Amino acid sequence: MSFLAELDSQGLKLLPIPKPIGNFRNFVRTGSLIFISGQGPREADGTMLQGKVGRDVTVSAAYQHARLTGLNILSVLADAVGEPGQVTQVVKLLGLVNATDDFARHPEVINGCSDLFTAVFGEIGQHARSAIGVSSLPNNITVEIEAIFELRT
Repeated sequence: MSFLAELDSQGLKLLPIPKPIGNFRNFVRTGSLIFISGQGPREADGTMLQGKVGRDVTVSAAYQHARLTGLNILSVLADAVGEPGQVTQVVKLLGLVNATDDFARHPEVINGCSDLFTAVFGEIGQHARSAIGVSSLPNNITVEIEAIFELRT
């Protein structure tokens, strides 16, 4: 089953692709790898979910923000590769959490994206990952996640 069909079976739809907020591209493909630039928790209407996790945003809400960010990543991926069956492996995620200094549950937050990818891709959705806390993110978003996928050549 393609990842688009799996998204549909979960009641999820791809989101509009954002324009980069700086001098970069949303993705770069080289050989069999595609690198998706950092995406944030942007809703379909363009609203960015904001706040500092551990103060303004709970872990469970931030988990949902990371899940939404994963959906934004998949939207960029689908736009970039066209044929969803091209993905052979989710290789790596880098998850950044806009968190208070004493917050230590970053992996739980980024699991929102990881769990989505595993649900959508199955075994090939398992990936290497880093989850770290930062003192701020652009536009005060709660999370930013970048991803690397391997594609069929």
